[in-house]
Amino acid sequence: MSYVYIKMYLNDPVLKLISKTAFENNTELYVIGGYVRDTILRRPTKDMDIVVVGSGIDFAKKLARAMGGKTSVSFYKSFGTAMLRYNGHEIEFVGARKESYRKESRKPIVESGSLDDDQKRRDFTINTLAVGLGRENYGQLLDPFNGMEDLKNRIIRTPLDPGITFSDDPLRMMRAIRFSAQLNFQIEKYTLKAIKDNRKRIEIISQERITDELNKIMQSEKPSTGFNHLDKAALLEIILPEVHAMKGVDVVEGKMHKDNFYHTIKVLDNLSKKSENIWLRWAALLHDVGKPRTKGYAESGWTFHGHDLAGAKMIPSIFRRLKLPLNEKMRYVQKIVQLHLRPISLSGEEITDSAVRRLLFDAGDLVDDLMTLCEADITSKNKETVRRHMNNFKQVRKKLQEIEEKDAVRNFQPPVTGDEIMETFGLPPGREVGIIKKAIKEAILDGVIRNDKEEARKFMMEKAKEMGIES
Repeated sequence: MSYVYIKMYLNDPVLKLISKTAFENNTELYVIGGYVRDTILRRPTKDMDIVVVGSGIDFAKKLARAMGGKTSVSFYKSFGTAMLRYNGHEIEFVGARKESYRKESRKPIVESGSLDDDQKRRDFTINTLAVGLGRENYGQLLDPFNGMEDLKNRIIRTPLDPGITFSDDPLRMMRAIRFSAQLNFQIEKYTLKAIKDNRKRIEIISQERITDELNKIMQSEKPSTGFNHLDKAALLEIILPEVHAMKGVDVVEGKMHKDNFYHTIKVLDNLSKKSENIWLRWAALLHDVGKPRTKGYAESGWTFHGHDLAGAKMIPSIFRRLKLPLNEKMRYVQKIVQLHLRPISLSGEEITDSAVRRLLFDAGDLVDDLMTLCEADITSKNKETVRRHMNNFKQVRKKLQEIEEKDAVRNFQPPVTGDEIMETFGLPPGREVGIIKKAIKEAILDGVIRNDKEEARKFMMEKAKEMGIES
């Protein structure tokens, strides 16, 4: 076993306090896993896992007393762990342990063990790194699986047989792919093969845990890294069959369409450079999800007519299956998917005020996010094509701003309400009231009248007269 001295990385005062308490109580313990990995990579981190050779709960109680009762400690006796919160840190203490698994469950059978046992049960070599916190070994790195080398080479690899690792706990397959996206690491070839071989085991994992990992992939700096690995490991077709269905290229009479999967993850990467909004990122991933269902071929080439509406209709079932929120978040994604072609159609023609008003009215407060997605949707390798499209969208943005400042139609409510129409003409609720109200809205959107109460009432009277309704 090799020791590497990395005391220079461990500057956090809380580690010194833990070390002092350990020495005073003759306790052997180590900081292990993500905190060590991220500290070496110079990534910001506040979560610490402390492995105690003995009882993690007992040591956490002693540390809390040493802190003078100025911190809160939560105990989880069934798991043998304690969570202590201190100065923005979340520090988990657990006794060193070894694990074994039953085939039908990812929940391990846990027994007390040594530090060596604890490192062997870890998912990846880069998470096995343990640093001593005792007086004699403070800052010494225990690296039995060459995790430092894998950090240097940016590799995800399991410390033990990857087939057994993933069969025991299939969630680790998603974690491998999530780490690849978050850290921009590659998955070692035998590890990736083992994920593919064990992909069916993902079925014993709850959808909530899978979706949590998916969301972390979505929130990474370059999500395409994760989705490429999901595809290579054949997990994509199990977890997101609608996205997998976008893969592939058909050719008829020498004409082919682009691979919509690779286009989509490029759009997702483009958008991720501009926005951290995870729901806008979901909209980017799903914006073309209706294309496989609407694909057709005509003399002019491949068509995907109505894929925006088809995709929007698919969103609720996708969210329901993935256990994503079925609330305004889902409706946000659905609306962005439904509208994503509208700005594109405006950019290719002379922009009319009426078309811009309608887009502002339909998109409401989503219009800026919609435009961000549309700009990310430009994935051509031809720089001149990209420049031309971006310039067109710049004109659309300018026109949107001008019309909104002039007409205030974003999220507007018609200045004459249905109640006012009924009161003015003595009408009961019904079809005639709806016709007048809709006519007022259309007149505003078409620029026939301004978004103004007086003009709207005058138009209302004229419309009612045209319909043979007297006030």
